[in-house]
Amino acid sequence: MPTKIHFGVGQARDLSAHLAAEGLGPSLFLVADPGVVRAGLVDSIERALQDDGYQIERFTTIAENPRESDCQLGAEACAKFGAEAVVAIGGGSTMDTAKAIALLSRTPGSIEAFAGGHLPYEDVLPVVCVPTTAGTGSEVTRSAVITDDRSHRKYTLKDARLRPVLAVLDPLLTVTAPAGVSAATGVDALVHAIEGYTCKQASPIVRAFGAAAMRLIVPWLPRVMADPQNMEARTHMLEASLLAGLCFGSADVAAVHCLAEALGSVYDTPHGVANSIFLPHVLAFNAPAAPELHAEVSRLMGFASDSSATEEAVEAMISALPKWTAELAIPRLCDLGYVQVDDFDQLAKLAMENNSTPSNVRDIREEDYRKILDATYAY
Repeated sequence: MPTKIHFGVGQARDLSAHLAAEGLGPSLFLVADPGVVRAGLVDSIERALQDDGYQIERFTTIAENPRESDCQLGAEACAKFGAEAVVAIGGGSTMDTAKAIALLSRTPGSIEAFAGGHLPYEDVLPVVCVPTTAGTGSEVTRSAVITDDRSHRKYTLKDARLRPVLAVLDPLLTVTAPAGVSAATGVDALVHAIEGYTCKQASPIVRAFGAAAMRLIVPWLPRVMADPQNMEARTHMLEASLLAGLCFGSADVAAVHCLAEALGSVYDTPHGVANSIFLPHVLAFNAPAAPELHAEVSRLMGFASDSSATEEAVEAMISALPKWTAELAIPRLCDLGYVQVDDFDQLAKLAMENNSTPSNVRDIREEDYRKILDATYAY
């Protein structure tokens, strides 16, 4: 994992020095979503970079779930500017958009062609990530999830060349995140840790990262929600997000993400919200195939004690998780208002077509996805 990581309060102020140490610049294509710009996080960083001699071109056309059309637009602007690196300041959507821009600006083509293996990932601009949410872990992963505007299908770009060369994680930048964003991205990180830990590609090293993340998220995310200015809580959550990214980024995600990405592609549901909605129901489906593994997960999150029997630990986790997310004000599927039962067959099909479906710890079919959707909606 070659990403150079700088972590700690105030690290964003030293971004110029970190870029210089990696020999990046001086022409930087800065990708940031409008919400982060409005929060005042981008202007000060951009001014500091310009004062240190960097030339900046800013791009802010970013959707909640990144769209291919926006990525293509950004790639054209990036190539025209002659950028030597792409710097992302924002959450997962911003970082994934930046990765796609870094790829498409050097190697034109469609997202589908890259994701389907029809075009090689031969030339990618260096990517630098400065996350402003504690959730996606995209600052250390080799993947980016992009939605096709026409089909609404989500495609996953995945290649080692997409992994950022530099990640600067500053807990101060997460303080301005709205409460709903902090909650949803925090649960997203938890799903990354759980699915990386339990998927078929998991290894002892991957599970070490996932275990550390799970131990942090369950106690500290509620503290962030109770006191958004709590820097100890913010620091632990950003650390957990990073650890979860290292976990799934070296393995894979699984059925929770497959359903969440389907929901996001059809309705533009925020990714973290969608993940949290499906998590307990997918765990209930998966646990019979690997009960002791899921008992481990329950114990790591503190829903069961180390002495709890396997079945008891699994049941405790499945019953506790919906209550835990409800306390974070995460909605249920039926609460969203716009989800239509008539779309469930389409959602199940999209989930089945996701390239992470084979990674799920229990073999899953399209009809299983449909049953999980029904169960989630009825909860």
